[in-house]
Amino acid sequence: MKNILFIFIALLTIVSFSCRKDDVITDASAQLSFSTDTLIIDTVFTTIGSTTKRLMVYNKNNSKINISSISLDGGASSQFRINVDGASGNIHKDIEIEANDSLFIFIEVTIDPNAVNDLFIVKENLRFITNGNNQSVALVAWGQDAHYFVANQFSSGLPPLVYLDKDTSAGALNVTWPNDKPYVIYGGYLTLDGNDKLTIDKGVRIHLHNNSGLWVYKGGNIIINGTKDEPVTFQGTRLDYGFQDKAGQWDRIWINEGSVDNVFNYVTIKNAYIGIQAETLPFEPNTALSTNKLILNNCEIHNSSAVGVLATNYQIDSENSLITNCGQYNLLVTGGGKYNFNHTTIANYWPDGTRQTPAVFMQNYYTDINGATQVRNIDSALFKNCIIYGNTDNEFATEVLSPGAINFNVNYSVIKTNNLTPAGSFDNIQLNLSPNFIDTENHDYHIGGGSSAINNGIATAVTTDHDGVTRNNPPDVGAYEE
Repeated sequence: MKNILFIFIALLTIVSFSCRKDDVITDASAQLSFSTDTLIIDTVFTTIGSTTKRLMVYNKNNSKINISSISLDGGASSQFRINVDGASGNIHKDIEIEANDSLFIFIEVTIDPNAVNDLFIVKENLRFITNGNNQSVALVAWGQDAHYFVANQFSSGLPPLVYLDKDTSAGALNVTWPNDKPYVIYGGYLTLDGNDKLTIDKGVRIHLHNNSGLWVYKGGNIIINGTKDEPVTFQGTRLDYGFQDKAGQWDRIWINEGSVDNVFNYVTIKNAYIGIQAETLPFEPNTALSTNKLILNNCEIHNSSAVGVLATNYQIDSENSLITNCGQYNLLVTGGGKYNFNHTTIANYWPDGTRQTPAVFMQNYYTDINGATQVRNIDSALFKNCIIYGNTDNEFATEVLSPGAINFNVNYSVIKTNNLTPAGSFDNIQLNLSPNFIDTENHDYHIGGGSSAINNGIATAVTTDHDGVTRNNPPDVGAYEE
């Protein structure tokens, strides 16, 4: 009996050792598995690295497997880059994966800057050789050529910047951007120096990298000629699907005072930190009201991580425009200025956390360059035919330091607020009655049937809505006619 037990234990031990997971499979039929057979990297601008994509490699066998090589078909000349188990390089040898375990491979791409097509595809195989077994995963990247403005001026007290002529801004420039290919601002601010003028044609797409912006400096001028069918768009450089609605991807459009109005026609600004910051020159403690205006016709400012429009001592006229979904304020006025909003939808349903701030906030003071508080009355702030609404109880608020005042009026508008002070500043309003937006989660701020905005406006010179639809008399409130 003891001999039989000994033989059984010996056989069990032999079987156990013959199937140890430490053994390396040498059978050519052993296959790797992958999280995908085709890894797609969405639109990538030439010379700018892509987002990092992850590929999972699985060993679903019961023993360890050795991958003789992992390599890109393009070798050293490949536009793709891989990182295997923490090591970079386009070829890796003798990589082991334990039984029923996995391996991470991280993949990036930089598109050849000499590519001549506006939109093109870069394809390559990531190849795996295991026991003579050849497997591959297809890598596909959409590439796009563009005009580039890369920061090359670095001065203490100023953000990194590049001038409109890409050099040192020698004299006034008058430049037009045609809609031939996208424009990319990288590493800082594209700066319109004193007396520079930039005209942007319809359909132009401007992409701004992390912390980058457009600065219309004192005396500069910008005219944007978007149309209903071909708007001009400002957005980040990350075009892959997961970044479509990610706020704070770039900094802001920054506009100082000048002698000529800055005009935005059919412009979409999305995913910035601050959509537009309009102010008199911030480096001077005391300045007069701007002599020029910022005019927003049929514009859209969406998904700013901080503020949609920030104004200090400026003049802004807006009609048929939308300012939506901001992490703090849709409109923040901090001392001084004249503001006229007509048929403007200001809606805040910020999805990324709890918001405690109102959609519209105005105060009659600001902090100057020396850190001192400057009290400056807001000359006028008129909201006519507007929707000011959102998902907090109070979407309109003011703060007044004495002595001082904010001269404002909200009339023929839909507004959500718990404070109608002073009472004489609110006329013919629809108070805390839903505008019944079609779909705020998907950024559709058209109004539906039963909306408090329907036929509750007053006729003005604005006879069509944001979509070009003829307005009724009386018109609907906000940017859209139902």
